[in-house]
Amino acid sequence: MPRESRHPKDSSFNFRIDPALKAAFTAAAEAEDRPAAQVLRDFMRAYVQRRERRAFEAAARRQSQAAAARARDPRSDEAAVMREIADELDRDDFGGAWTA
Repeated sequence: MPRESRHPKDSSFNFRIDPALKAAFTAAAEAEDRPAAQVLRDFMRAYVQRRERRAFEAAARRQSQAAAARARDPRSDEAAVMREIADELDRDDFGGAWTA
């Protein structure tokens, strides 16, 4: 009977690897009772997720730095919002909203 998978494969990925590394990796996967191919797929997914996360963080950092630069201009909308926040924090009754 042919093997059926929940995740049908559309393509394969062939690459060269040092025989000692392959043997060590295969032994490690077998020690955890996991197919080596599944471990490689998990590594690939994790790599892609890390890359996407780093790209997201870099974009967020650029946007934050740009907003901070705009906030330093006293005529900007960002600076006006920061003044409003500071005014709210300086109000005498503001702290009471956070205590029981």
